[in-house]
Amino acid sequence: MISILSALAVLVCGYLFYGRTVEKVFGPDGRQTPAYRLEDGVDFVPMKTWKAFLVQLLNIAGTGPIFGALMGACFGPVVFLWIVFGAILGGAVHDYMSGMVSERHDGASIAELSGIYLGKGAKWVMRIFSVLLLLLTGTVFVTSPAALLARLTPHFLGSTFWIVVILIYYVLATLLPIDKIIGRLYPVFGVVLIVMALGILFGIVKGGYTVPELTLRNLHPEGLPVWPYMFVTVACGAISGFHATQSPMVAKCIVSEKQGRTIFYGAMLAESVIALVWAAGGVAFYGATEGLQSALSSLGQSGVVYEISTGMLGTVGGVLAIVGVIACPITSGDTAFRSARLILAEITGLDQKKIRGRLLITIPLLGLGAVLTQLDFNVLWRYFSWSNQTLAMISLWVATAYLVKQGGKPLKSLLTALPAAFMSAVSLTYILMAKEGFRLSSSVAYPAGIVFAAALFALYSVLASRNARGRGK
Repeated sequence: MISILSALAVLVCGYLFYGRTVEKVFGPDGRQTPAYRLEDGVDFVPMKTWKAFLVQLLNIAGTGPIFGALMGACFGPVVFLWIVFGAILGGAVHDYMSGMVSERHDGASIAELSGIYLGKGAKWVMRIFSVLLLLLTGTVFVTSPAALLARLTPHFLGSTFWIVVILIYYVLATLLPIDKIIGRLYPVFGVVLIVMALGILFGIVKGGYTVPELTLRNLHPEGLPVWPYMFVTVACGAISGFHATQSPMVAKCIVSEKQGRTIFYGAMLAESVIALVWAAGGVAFYGATEGLQSALSSLGQSGVVYEISTGMLGTVGGVLAIVGVIACPITSGDTAFRSARLILAEITGLDQKKIRGRLLITIPLLGLGAVLTQLDFNVLWRYFSWSNQTLAMISLWVATAYLVKQGGKPLKSLLTALPAAFMSAVSLTYILMAKEGFRLSSSVAYPAGIVFAAALFALYSVLASRNARGRGK
C-alpha cells in the first residue's frame, strides 16, 4: 500500500504547489467572464465553483480512468508513475490551459483556438479531428455502460436496449440548456463517482489485498513495451486530448478566472485519483498482472469492473460501485456529443439559441453515433486512444503558442512546450508501431518519434526566441 498512498500524497502536493505555478504563469485576473458577458441561458450559464468542478470532473472522467487504468495496470506498478507525474506535469496543465485560453476567447473550441494560434490550416484539421474524436468518444461511452447495465438487469433488457435508452438521453442532454440536465444531475453523479472510488480503495484495505510496490520493470504478460503503449493505453487519468474538447464547455460557465485552478487543474487530478484506485484494485484483486490480463481477455473490461466491484464490496457495494462506473462514461458521452454540436455550430454558423438550430445538428450527429455502436468496442478503443493523445499533443502546442504570444519570460512557455514535445514523440511512435497503424519495428519507430519531437521543439525554440527579440526592440 505504500506505493498507492505515496502516489496520492504526491498528487495533493502537485495541486498545491505545481498547480499554483501553472496558475501564476497564466495570470488569471478580475475581468468579466463569458458566463456573464454572453449569458444566453443555453450554453453560457454562470455556475458555482463546486458545481462547475463536479461538471468538469464528470465531463472528463469517462471509462478512460477505469478501463484504461485497468489495461495500463497490466504493465505493473510503473503505471503509477505515469498516472501521477503525467497528470501533474502534463494532463492538469493541458486541462487548465485549454480551459483558460478558451475562456479568454469567449468559450471557443480547441479547433477555433488552433486557428487563432497555429493558422487556418490547423483550424480545419482540428475541426475534423475533434468532431471525429468526439464521435468515437460518445460511441465508446454508449457501448461500455450499456454492457454494464445489461449485467445488472434481466436478460431481456440486453445491451441493445440500453444503447437505445442511453442514446435517447444523449439527445436530451445535447439539446437542452446546460443547467437543465447536466447542471442538475452531474453534481449528484460526481459525488457518487468519488464515493465509489473511495469504496474500492476501502475494499483493498479491508480485504487485505496486496498492492505491488513500485518497480520500473515491465510486467506486461504479452510483452508489450512500456514505450509507447502504456502512455497511450492510460490516457484519461494521466493526460487526455478529449479534455480539451470538454474544458471550453465549462469555460462558458465559470464566474471568475481565479476558479480555474480548482475547476480545471483540480478536476484532472481528481480523475487521476480514480485511475490510481482502479489500477491498484485491478492488480491487487487478481494478484498479478497475468491474472488481470487473463480476466480482461476472457471477461472484457466491463466484466472485470463487475467482478472487482462485487468481489471487494459484496453484492450491494458492488452494485453501488458499478452505478458510479455507469454514470462516469454516460456523463462524458453526453458532453462529447454536446461539444461536437458546438464545434459544428461554429463551422455552420447555425444559431444555437433556438431549438431548430440545435436539432439540425444533434439528430444527424446522434444517428451517426448509433451506427458506430455496431463496431467492435476494442477497435473503437484503440483508435480513440491514439486520437486522444494526438489531440493532447496539438492542444499543448496551441497553449504553448498562446504563452509565447503573451510575452513575458521565454522560460514560462516551457511549462507546456516540454509535455507537448513528449506527447509528440508518444503519438508518432505509437501509430508507427501499432496494429492499427503502420506496424513498423521499434528500431524505426523509436528514432522517428524522437526526431519528430525534437524538430517540433526546435521550431518552437526558434519562434519563441524570435518573438522575444521582437518584443525587446
